[in-house]
Amino acid sequence: MAWLLRDGEVLASIEVASSRSDRRRGLLGLDGFEGALLIERARSVHSIGMRFPLDVAFCDADLHVLRTTRLRAHRLTLPVMRATQVIEAQAGMFAHWGLVPGDHLEIRA
Repeated sequence: MAWLLRDGEVLASIEVASSRSDRRRGLLGLDGFEGALLIERARSVHSIGMRFPLDVAFCDADLHVLRTTRLRAHRLTLPVMRATQVIEAQAGMFAHWGLVPGDHLEIRA
């Protein structure tokens, strides 16, 4: 299990989608999700077929949060050019964690 941290504080458990099939599947087919999902090698995401809205954070290679957005089901985002990875969580979690653009995140196993 891996953990998503900000300034040494654990925000949530996190799963990493690094393979093409894991990135394509994302959170599809789930009714909800505890924790977060890191999608590597991504500049945009979609929620087509999702059963719940998402909080999405676009991050650079060092996990600095560049932009956040709320993504309703059956939508897609525009690419964020400096982003290299995306963190997804169930809608409302970023507010709960206080996650905002400019935060520097870390993943620890």
